[in-house]
Amino acid sequence: MRRSLVLLSAGLTVLSTGLACAQNNTPRNLILFIPDGLRALKVTPETAPAMAEIRDKGVNFKNPHSLFPTFTMANGSAMSTGHYLGDTGVFSNTIWTNYTSVPAGNTVVPFIENDAVLGDIDEHFKGDYLNEETILKLARDKGFSTAALGKHGPTYQFDHTDKPEKAGLHSVVFDDATGGKNGVALSDEVKATLTKAGLPLATPPRGDNSKAGDAKTPGTVVANVAQQAYFADVAAKVVLPMFKARNKPFVLVFWSRDPDGSQHNTGDSLNQIKPGINGPTSMAGIKNADDNLAQLRKALDELGLAASTNIMVQADHGFSTISKESKTSPSAKVSYDDTPKDFLPMGFLALDLAKALDLPLFDPNDKNAKIEGHKHPKAGNGVLGKDPEKPDLVVATNGGSDLIYLPNKDKKLAAKTIKVLLEQDYVSGLFVEDSLGRFPGTLPLSSINLRGKAATPTPAIVVNFRSYASDCGEAPTNCSVQVADTVLRQGQGMHGSFSRGDTMNFMAAIGPDFKAGFVNELPVSNADVGMTAAQLLGLRGAQNGSLVGRVMSEALPNGIVPKAYKAVEKSKKSENGLQTVLNVQRVGNQRYFDAAGFPGRTLGLDPDAGKQKTAVK
Repeated sequence: MRRSLVLLSAGLTVLSTGLACAQNNTPRNLILFIPDGLRALKVTPETAPAMAEIRDKGVNFKNPHSLFPTFTMANGSAMSTGHYLGDTGVFSNTIWTNYTSVPAGNTVVPFIENDAVLGDIDEHFKGDYLNEETILKLARDKGFSTAALGKHGPTYQFDHTDKPEKAGLHSVVFDDATGGKNGVALSDEVKATLTKAGLPLATPPRGDNSKAGDAKTPGTVVANVAQQAYFADVAAKVVLPMFKARNKPFVLVFWSRDPDGSQHNTGDSLNQIKPGINGPTSMAGIKNADDNLAQLRKALDELGLAASTNIMVQADHGFSTISKESKTSPSAKVSYDDTPKDFLPMGFLALDLAKALDLPLFDPNDKNAKIEGHKHPKAGNGVLGKDPEKPDLVVATNGGSDLIYLPNKDKKLAAKTIKVLLEQDYVSGLFVEDSLGRFPGTLPLSSINLRGKAATPTPAIVVNFRSYASDCGEAPTNCSVQVADTVLRQGQGMHGSFSRGDTMNFMAAIGPDFKAGFVNELPVSNADVGMTAAQLLGLRGAQNGSLVGRVMSEALPNGIVPKAYKAVEKSKKSENGLQTVLNVQRVGNQRYFDAAGFPGRTLGLDPDAGKQKTAVK
């Protein structure tokens, strides 16, 4: 994509002159369809016929990888820029920004799946918190018609620096906020076309699909049908016809909240591991996303655009059923009004660290109220130290993994924190900021591409939580269970861990610039999606960081098929015998991360992995 990328991937992504972008002066169209949280092995001709057809008739990426931490905004940043998280700075869905974000609720740990919050963060990081240009921005600048529709947060992230008040052609953006005071403004052209098509100017709410329930009340039993039907109608009846009329190439991103939303909030399994995220509500979410994709493909056919349009389908991450069980956690032994007996409460990591480190705990989501007695942080996040305005330690709660920040870069506090974490049975693998030094039992952030040119603060410690496979009767990745630091309940769904259940996302592609009926055994990642999209569109732009994906040349006509290798990396053992082990695949200089953690505590990691003769970090 750029000079440093070419140098990085020399010999791997150099494509023959048979590629469409080299043959044609005008790049073809591209649709990026993201079924949020779709597990690769849940797609069959019966469960998701539209996606199965693209996989079987186009390119089947059998060895896909979500980036860790396996969260939506993090992987959205990779798909939109082609960079790993160490460059984009989107380390999870909730991060520490080192300033108080007003749109996020006056907190230093904002949940960033929100347009207004993203705009606010942009302002505090020189106008672009990603610190890298997105493919939608590059395409728009080059004269493409561009649009992004779907889930609030990751949709806008694809072109978050576009300012409608400036002159020029803008990206069409539809998400949960469209039509509201914080929504991206629609142009007069779009409004007129919406009215002509009989569609409202505002996105409908999720309705019952948004109901997560509580410890005594089951969550939703319906998919996000109405809201996504609106987005699909807008794409098929408004955006695509409008783009065809412009007679220029286009890029359209469709971010389907389902099956993610239905799997998170599922009411099929209250406080029980089974059926968990394999119940009827989750399956309805998969069908809903598949129906949206089928509608888009039908519209392409009817508009005569199918032959000139490439379609890339990629989930941001896999999914797991939530466990709230721990035998070692002090917080699990305390009673809370909203938590079943002996279950981990919301914010258990912050609570346990505060107790073990003997530091006062304050709630950054509740005006820094002190947390004492039988209370827990409202959103799980915590600031620890005598002065909440100048904390010694910050916990950003996310789900299957949490982020720990040390504002003062205190190496002694880092050592104490790591010792505490190594004593908890819910922890499975620790990654520590390189500048803090090496600690037995942990691997450095750089080993998993979390240390780069990020504009936002880099975490001091990334904590991966324990995962395993239940006896759900399917492939282990479909039966993935993980301890999760979340307001959601045992039996509902979450992601974010270094389990292969979370890193194994669905990926497929079809179109004039992809091979037909090709099964790709090589490892690929969401960072590769961004790089491959840019290659297909002929996009070039400046870059700040060098943590980039590769063009998936093997999936393109006449593209080379490089060799892949496997390796296991491991840390030195801690005093109690624990070591973080990392399963890696490699294509040239590109490294792909399958699973990581303590052997026996992470799904997809061989319990004897630490015994293999491998490089010790």
